[in-house]
Amino acid sequence: MPLSRRRFLEAVALAATAVPLGACAGAHRVTTIGTASFDRPLPIPPVAPARHAADGARVFDLTARVGQRTFRPGRVTETWGYNGDYLGPTLRAARGERVRINVHNALPETTSVHWHGMHLPAAADGGPHQPVEPGRTWSPSWTIDQPATTLWYHPHPHGRTEKHVYRGLAGLFIVDDQPAEVLDLPGTYGVDDIPVIIQDKRFHDDGSFDESDHRPTGLLGDTLLVNGVVTPHLVVTSRLVRLRLLNASTARIYRLGFADDRSFTLIGTDGALLARPHEMDRIQLSPAERAEIVVRMRPADHVELQSYPPRLGTPHDVTTEVGGFDSFGVLELRGARSLTASPPIPAVLADVPRLEPADAGSARTFWLAGRRINGKKMDMDRIDDVVAAGSTETWEVTNLDELPHNFHIHGVQFQALTVDRAPPPPPLTGWKDTIYLPPRVPTQLIMRFAEYTDPAMPYMYHCHLLFHEDTGMMGQYVTVEPGQQPNTSVGPQHHHH
Repeated sequence: MPLSRRRFLEAVALAATAVPLGACAGAHRVTTIGTASFDRPLPIPPVAPARHAADGARVFDLTARVGQRTFRPGRVTETWGYNGDYLGPTLRAARGERVRINVHNALPETTSVHWHGMHLPAAADGGPHQPVEPGRTWSPSWTIDQPATTLWYHPHPHGRTEKHVYRGLAGLFIVDDQPAEVLDLPGTYGVDDIPVIIQDKRFHDDGSFDESDHRPTGLLGDTLLVNGVVTPHLVVTSRLVRLRLLNASTARIYRLGFADDRSFTLIGTDGALLARPHEMDRIQLSPAERAEIVVRMRPADHVELQSYPPRLGTPHDVTTEVGGFDSFGVLELRGARSLTASPPIPAVLADVPRLEPADAGSARTFWLAGRRINGKKMDMDRIDDVVAAGSTETWEVTNLDELPHNFHIHGVQFQALTVDRAPPPPPLTGWKDTIYLPPRVPTQLIMRFAEYTDPAMPYMYHCHLLFHEDTGMMGQYVTVEPGQQPNTSVGPQHHHH
């Protein structure tokens, strides 16, 4: 359903009033290319230990806590992390396994943990309706039922997500499955299968995080961290190395590629491996998006992974203001003197069944403008959409602002049907849970809603530029049995004023 002209014009007017641009935008350009030292080794987040409970569940323990880390010599930064001072361990489980995660909050304020990209019941999703108060423990449980991929976890407290993620609360959640196990892909964690968690920060002179510089999109930093370290290097010991890239920044968009323009092979996106590998030399990731790439190395090779100015589709003054001309040295790959052989990348990676528009029951339209979705600010007590379990739907999502936005849907993975009425480019042909929305470009998504129903507990959809999410650019839907009515009162009534 296209927008009515009147609603469209209202939205454009709203969008026009919502972009406060800085007077001295030109001063904002940042580059660290050519100045990064890459003198620290890349730390590899540990795989979280698990135990098996009597009911057969694989049990993990996560504690969110305050810590300290020295990101720059002689300057100590207060940080937040899971089971450590900064970031968190990598959770790993296989399709078909039941998991239970004991989340303990040792922070001075209420938080939550959202399992980003996971198919699971709404009550286990960890959004704003599952707050964990200080000193309390929350123990969601579900059965993993989705293909092998790289997901992640991060806080989602209502109105305070940006701050919690910025201070360091994030980690990977790797899902394994049988079809992926038998593929000859680099797969030894920490050796030729490497997590690469990318974040930008800004520091005060005393070393503390600077959380004051809010641009129209949120906090933008001038210093890049990878796995919690400033511009590290990785010694590569094999011909092929797989990088699991995660944009864990709160607002910044990266366009990643190598300094020598070598191509790499995209093998997976947010929700699964692609059907076939795709050669490319740049990959753009907006906040929360993931990509798995395989890089070819030569003995004694030194090559720098860089972030080039992203393609935002925004007007020039907006691009300047939101860091769209910035560039960074990210990570240096250093080939060892001799490299172990790697088998060639398989020509077929995964079975990716295409969802068919002919099977879609509902077609919904969403427009993002002025910190609102469809003209409404997020309300914890309002259900915006009601979805029938097992149904297939198409959602057309359009950014009517001149600012960048992206769109994340909880509880499902979707496929892009069209971008600007045309078939999507190869990186958007696989399963996704977060997608970039350039201004005025309609993006049509298709998704199938799983079997989990809960008429009282919603899932979220929102812009994943977290400042936008926190300030109202979020809505919620419930999944119900066909014909079932949603509850009018939503979830536990936690109000944060």
